[in-house]
Amino acid sequence: QQECAACHLAYPPGMLPAPSWQRLMTTLPRHFGADASLDAASVKEIGDWLQAHAAKGGRSQRDGATPPADRITRSAWFVREHREVSAATWARPSVKTPSNCAACHTRADQGDFNEHDIRIPR
Repeated sequence: QQECAACHLAYPPGMLPAPSWQRLMTTLPRHFGADASLDAASVKEIGDWLQAHAAKGGRSQRDGATPPADRITRSAWFVREHREVSAATWARPSVKTPSNCAACHTRADQGDFNEHDIRIPR
């Protein structure tokens, strides 16, 4: 939480399968255009936790497929769940990008993405 949420929402580990988390943790110096480097002990601790709690099957990313470029927002389940969101909504200054979960999911910071708590900002 401390390391990841310093720059973005600390995404729940079940949003990606273990291989995706492993790749992301080994490429932190080039983390989507930013240097998110951590000391070796932190990389191991966070990586082990992500591996233990990664998507395994069922809903979310847990269909086992690896999203393109290991991006949650390009995974099949994300695209399917957000298919009704218009390009204009994504472009709103209050939203900016599909990876800004907290813009619409009022409890995203708690790992809760229940559709009853969605509020689309203006």
